Amino acid sequence: MAESRRTWCDEGRTHFEYIVVGCGGIGSAALYWLAKRAKADVLGIEQFELGHHNGGSQDHSRTIRLLYHNDRYTDIGRHTIQTWREVEKESGVQLVYKTGGLTMCRRGEMDLIFEEYATAMDRKNIKYERLDSEALMKKFPQFEVGKEVMSLYQPDAAFVDPAMSNSVHTQLARGYGASILANTSVLRVLRNENGQIAVHTTKGTFTCRRLVVAAGAWLNQVLGSIGVHIPITVSQEQVTYLGTPHMKEFTKDKFPIFTFHTPYCDFYQMPVHGNAATKIGADACGEVVTAATRTFTPNPELEKLTMDFMASIAPKFVGPIVHTKTCLYAMTRDRHYVIDKCDHVGFPDVVFCCGAGNAFKFASLFGKILSEMAIDGKTQYDISGFTKNREAISNPNFKPLFRIAGDGANIAKL
Repeated sequence: MAESRRTWCDEGRTHFEYIVVGCGGIGSAALYWLAKRAKADVLGIEQFELGHHNGGSQDHSRTIRLLYHNDRYTDIGRHTIQTWREVEKESGVQLVYKTGGLTMCRRGEMDLIFEEYATAMDRKNIKYERLDSEALMKKFPQFEVGKEVMSLYQPDAAFVDPAMSNSVHTQLARGYGASILANTSVLRVLRNENGQIAVHTTKGTFTCRRLVVAAGAWLNQVLGSIGVHIPITVSQEQVTYLGTPHMKEFTKDKFPIFTFHTPYCDFYQMPVHGNAATKIGADACGEVVTAATRTFTPNPELEKLTMDFMASIAPKFVGPIVHTKTCLYAMTRDRHYVIDKCDHVGFPDVVFCCGAGNAFKFASLFGKILSEMAIDGKTQYDISGFTKNREAISNPNFKPLFRIAGDGANIAKL
């Protein structure tokens, strides 16, 4: 074993049964689930340092919820909690924190989407409560809202710690014998004369029988050399941590996660975790960029927008800005995920996932699904809603179901 904390790869070894490109949230999970079955026959390739902050798989907290308006998400939501619990059991490290969760809006603004959430949960027999403003403030007195605010409360909602999860997946994978090459960029993917997949990188060429690609905003750069292009929009988003002096009222055992739908933006927040600050963000309200042109500079207008909104419904949540963290979304045109094979271009042995800017909650489950597709050629889970053959991916004239960066409200409600 090479004595390098950056490499962790057998010196001289160039062939593996399975290679994973991208070791962020979904990629590190795929690495773990593959290594659990294939042991040392797995290689992970990451273009940056492990645990980097260049993509969308970092930070302290991401929501896990059963509150969705679409059956495909309520179904996999149940599976994802079970999968995270399996990883916690094996590692001995807590990754998921149950808080309960709210979906909220003002009456007369987003009533249709609000009722779709309730209908979806009714169909799946998911337990929830309807709360008017009075009941909301009685249950969670941190809120100060008008009579027009409506809420759905689901007690099983939680958040997962991304930084810890990525580290746990990686370390468990190494424990099973997996190798990892960090600071290694993929230049192209080809098929060699022996029929193997050849992954050409800045540290040499590695071959495999099955390839898993979970490269986020860099997905098309990796898949482009085999003729695959997934229509995605990359945007720079941000979350802001606030130094509330009332942190005792916003710990994860006292304050739920929530999403508040408005005509112009979906706001979300997290209780105190990872540092002594609350966290607020606005979904898909950033600017269109590329992975190469993004900056790490926060948008002060977006900081003000999120802080002002939070002050209007839970004023004690707000405090001085501790810091604002930027990240990348890689959104499909319908904002649904893609988990599929590249069989349409003659590469059925290449499987990939596009997380559409909000998939970390499903990271371990999606990693497990990718591992099953790579090893078994199929998965036990229903991913029919995430095919590359749906209209939003296959039809070049499909219009995106979201708007960002001053083009109006985000209308894809996830």
